[in-house]
Formats: sequence, structure tokens, C-alpha cells
Amino acid sequence: MEIRPGILRTPEACFDGLPGYDFAPHYVDVEDSRLGPLRMHYIDEGDRDAPIVLMLHGNPTWSYLYRHMIGPVAAAGYRVIAPDMIGFGKSDKPASRADYGFDRFVQWMRAFVEALDLRGVTLVCQDWGGPIGLRVLSECPDRFSAVLATNTLLQNCDPPPLGVPDWPGEQIAAWVETCRTTEDLPLDLLIRRACATDVPADILAAYAAPFPDAAYKKGMLQITCGIPIAEGAEGLEANRAAWRFLESWDKPFLTAFSDQDPATIAWEDVFQRRIPGAKGQPHRRIPNGGHFVQEDQGAALAQVLIEFLDANK
Repeated sequence: MEIRPGILRTPEACFDGLPGYDFAPHYVDVEDSRLGPLRMHYIDEGDRDAPIVLMLHGNPTWSYLYRHMIGPVAAAGYRVIAPDMIGFGKSDKPASRADYGFDRFVQWMRAFVEALDLRGVTLVCQDWGGPIGLRVLSECPDRFSAVLATNTLLQNCDPPPLGVPDWPGEQIAAWVETCRTTEDLPLDLLIRRACATDVPADILAAYAAPFPDAAYKKGMLQITCGIPIAEGAEGLEANRAAWRFLESWDKPFLTAFSDQDPATIAWEDVFQRRIPGAKGQPHRRIPNGGHFVQEDQGAALAQVLIEFLDANK
């Protein structure tokens, strides 16, 4: 597919020689009613007939985040699919902020799942991978068989016990306003602040590879503006509907949050209490991990995932 006006595609040279990322690229077109087909990149490792594990990243990361987990999980006998959301990684990036929205991210990811006809999926979701992935699950539940949620949330603006105390709070509101009013943010700073371990310069550069300049960061900035922080916000009622669905979800649902992520830890209890499939699961806390636990403790999280997958074959 040719690149059309209004769509950016990061030059392939930007991804040359990234440390630890030697996976073969795969691409599929997802339909967008306004923009036309958009090319979406994904990693696809392991036996094509094996049970599927769908690993969804958040912001401002991409499938590179899962590089420590993909190999071990595939070697354990599973097919691992790790896409780059539209606006991220090697996927197409609409050039206008107006082309992004919470609901559109959900639509694009659902189109991806349907384009590949994924079934029997174990969803692994972190950061924005949670709100997006769980919305997709609630819309086409027959395609999913289990969930592992790590350092994520599904915002609902409701007080406990349906939500978390003091949502959204001044810090989240300020972060949304920062992203709304700026045209650029430094990737290295964002990644470094969200990790509990020191991230080497070449790894920080790899996370920044999809964004050679600010023009490529529209989705990265606009996704934050989609956090539903008040009544009437885009996606809020759809999130609440997803929660109502999840309150009847009795398939396995495991939480494996890290021990150093104050941004999401309050949602761990909400998932465990409200979702029937979470009852009796061996929920875990991953030690020495920040928000991007896949970067800090990818091997440990992979082992938790493999044990979860093996227990629910």
C-alpha cells in the first residue's frame, strides 16, 4: 500500500540495528472509515497453530517493549503476536491530531484482531493496552479466552467500589493538559522516569526510533488527551459498558502488577474484586519493576505469563 497524503510512515532505516529486536516484521491493513486503509505492523512468533498470546503496549512505547518476553513465551509453545498501535512503532501515523481519539484506537485494534481472525486469545495488556484491549474484548468476547493485566486500568470516573479514590486527581489532569498544549515531548525522559532500573542510552534511543521528529508524535500526544477524566468525555460510557461486561467475565483473569507503579496500582484491587474470572487466581506483584515492567522485569513477567498459560490450557 502506498503512503497517502496525511499519513506518515517512519523510514525503515530508523529501525536498523535496534538492540534485542531482530524479529521479522509483519503487516496488515486495517480499515478506517475516514482515512482509508492504514498499515499496521506486528510481530508474529511461534507455531502458527499454537494458542495465541496478544501483547498490547501503551504510550509512548511500541512492540519493542515486549522484546524480553516474546522469545520465552514462543519457546514455551505459544504463538505471540505483538502489534504496534496506529500512531506508534512501525505502524502508520496519521499526521493530524484530529485523526486520533480513544474510540478510534479501539476501532483500529478491533480491526486488527478481526483482520487476522484471532481466536482463543490470551490478552496481555499494560498501560493503554488495557483500556483499548479490554474494550475490544468486551465487543468481541468470543475471540478471547484469558487476560493478564499488568500496570493498567480501565478508567470509569466512578468512586469506589466501582473505581479508585480521587480519580482523576490533579496529577493526571495536569498530564492531560501538558499533552494537549505541547507539540513535542522527549521520549528518553518519559521512558526513564517510568522505569525502576537504569535504561541504557541505546535502549532509550530504540524506544524513540519510531519518532524521528515531532511530526510523528501526534498519536503519542493525543492518546493521553483521550483519558476520560470527566463526565461526557469520549469513551467514558463505552468504558462503563466494558466494565458491566467484565462483571460477568468468568474466564481466567490474572493481575501481575509491579511494586513501583503508583500510577496504576489502585486499579489492581478493582480488577480483582469486580471480575469473576479473577477470583482464585494466583495474582502476583513483580518486584523491582516500574510502570514499564516489561523493560525492568521482562523475564520475570514472562515466567508469570507462561505459568498462567500452562495452568489454563
